[in-house]
Amino acid sequence: MAESDKEKILKIAQDIIMLSRNTLVVNMRFLDSAISMLEYIPYEFDSTATDGKYIFYSPEHIIRIYRKSKETVTRDILHMILHNVFRHNIVGTLLNREAWDLACDIAVEVIINELQLSILAADREKYQNDIQEKIRAGSKLMIAEKIYSYLISDVSAEKIHEWSVYFQADDHTNWYESIPAVSEALQQQGKAYSDKSSGTSSDTSSDTSSGTSSDTSSTDVSTLDQQWKDVAEKMQMDLESFSKKQGDNAGTLMQNLNAVNRERYDYTSFLKRFAVMGEAMKINDDEFDYIFYTYGMHLYERMPLIEPLEYKDVKRIKEFVIAIDTSGSVNGELVQSFVQKTYNILKQEESFFTKINLHIIQCDADIQEDVKITCQEDFDRYLETMTLKGFGGTDFRPVFRYVDGLIKNKEFTNLKGLIYFTDGYGDFPTNQPDYNTAFVFVDDEYNNPYVPVWAIKLILQKDEI
Repeated sequence: MAESDKEKILKIAQDIIMLSRNTLVVNMRFLDSAISMLEYIPYEFDSTATDGKYIFYSPEHIIRIYRKSKETVTRDILHMILHNVFRHNIVGTLLNREAWDLACDIAVEVIINELQLSILAADREKYQNDIQEKIRAGSKLMIAEKIYSYLISDVSAEKIHEWSVYFQADDHTNWYESIPAVSEALQQQGKAYSDKSSGTSSDTSSDTSSGTSSDTSSTDVSTLDQQWKDVAEKMQMDLESFSKKQGDNAGTLMQNLNAVNRERYDYTSFLKRFAVMGEAMKINDDEFDYIFYTYGMHLYERMPLIEPLEYKDVKRIKEFVIAIDTSGSVNGELVQSFVQKTYNILKQEESFFTKINLHIIQCDADIQEDVKITCQEDFDRYLETMTLKGFGGTDFRPVFRYVDGLIKNKEFTNLKGLIYFTDGYGDFPTNQPDYNTAFVFVDDEYNNPYVPVWAIKLILQKDEI
């Protein structure tokens, strides 16, 4: 192909992309931040791809799609933008790569279908409807993680491969392989492509061909992840306020935004917030001077000048409260699993002092039981005989009044905190207590329960317990 022909093809492709971007901006204002996050780089193999910073595109591919349906180009760009908003491309080790690809494609295609915008119409939509209804029957939430779980448990590999054709819009290779290396290669190829086609003048060209030196290899993945997290939070805020009408017509989009924006905490790390300093019988390597030790051994023949300290200050759990909501709406099996998980964390080598002061309080609308745990043996005994009591209404205030009474009566000397396991539907205390408080929820539907400003909120999924 002559250089002048390549130049024309690139210019036409860039104009198509610019038109599609502008179409998205005009029709979906809540996408402004997401659209502006991405630059566009041409390359020579026949597809499109994104790495969170760039969208790579084949000019011939863009033109060919546009000739068949101009809406498909706009849809494909939105498809890739949504992958980035939900951070589908930031993946760990997965057992089934093809299933994850399909799950992510289904999640974004369902959102696009739900928007019901003529600018996003595409032939593949008619093939998707039956499949997505089957998936809805098996996965209540159309979120990539939930769809993936359904696919690997209930759908054959052959079906996954067959369905992939109807939802795929871009190539996901650089999600899994060395992303910086793949992206750098694509950028270099894009730069070479643009250099061969000198004279490109559109805005898209200036963004892509001149900026390839700042490649993804210089971008920290966590920084990119945070940038897209900020974009997702802004999108959710815009949909809930300025673009509420579109938000109301896009339940799956809001579900995905709720999921990706939900606050997450590591429960193991959280328990460490309740640790207090104290002496433990243990060699203190940090304060041991090996120079004097070895010098004495050498000078006086096995007579060290200094011995290692036989105690050290360590952080361990000493005093805290586990409150369990035993109202009628709380699942008893989950409660027992939560207590077991808490115990499994605490019984690790550095978690307990020899003696602890742990109170496990059951409460619905009133205090039903208070069991004092002073050692691991007590905890073992409690787990073996644990019986839930109550199953009435929900009121959190009695627990806080009761704990305040324990503090007043010198039952606690240095209470670091209280963990309240609940479904969240109850009355909270008006005033902040004198100790850290966390409300722990089990929620598989990515809701965002309310807690007072002074409380810490942890949301766990069933499989995390």
